[in-house]
Amino acid sequence: MANAIDDKTIVKDYFNATGFDRWRRIYGDGEVNKVQKDIRIGHQQTIDTVVDWLKADDNLSGLSICDAGCGVGSLSIPLALEGALMYGSDISEKMVGEAQKRSEESLKFNNLPRFMVQDLEGLGGKYHTVICLDVLIHYPSEEAVTMISHLASLAESRLILSFAPKTLYLTILKKIGSLFPGPSKTTRAYQHKEEDIIQILQNNGFTVQRQAMTSTSFYYSRILEAIRN
Repeated sequence: MANAIDDKTIVKDYFNATGFDRWRRIYGDGEVNKVQKDIRIGHQQTIDTVVDWLKADDNLSGLSICDAGCGVGSLSIPLALEGALMYGSDISEKMVGEAQKRSEESLKFNNLPRFMVQDLEGLGGKYHTVICLDVLIHYPSEEAVTMISHLASLAESRLILSFAPKTLYLTILKKIGSLFPGPSKTTRAYQHKEEDIIQILQNNGFTVQRQAMTSTSFYYSRILEAIRN
């Protein structure tokens, strides 16, 4: 568990310091550099994919959803605007504060999400749907098992995950530093084998129903929607 503690500390410290300013800009609409703009576009595509999935089901109003690793509220806010009862959490106190600020500006105090500072494994409660986007990249495969299993225990009906897929191409890009910034700029970046993630979901009583892939020059994210058996 030492490695898990190290990674959690790194993630928390990063997103409460230099990482907060960097990602707040990326997830905003201000001026950013070419790489950051590409990541912004990719992240938004992932958000749009998940929102479109849920809107297509035509049952968002009143649906309880946990946005685990909510960041600045990029997913929680649009889903709350559609009437979902949103519960957002993040390991970073600064990220949660920014999410609260943006939700108040967007929703004008109507159906505001409930945000809390909490790491994934500390989350409690039961929700119709649990969503965890762009979080697993910060943690190694052995910890992903524990994290996904815990998130599955909170989901009554559905669990949606995104992760950086482990492929030869992306592994090479990572090694030469073209995909992920150096350690002074970001956290460690971990890729995960899709078959491993699917197996973890199956072991927890879920079956993948929908899947998608977001791919830009600097952002790669595999999205899986799993339904409880």
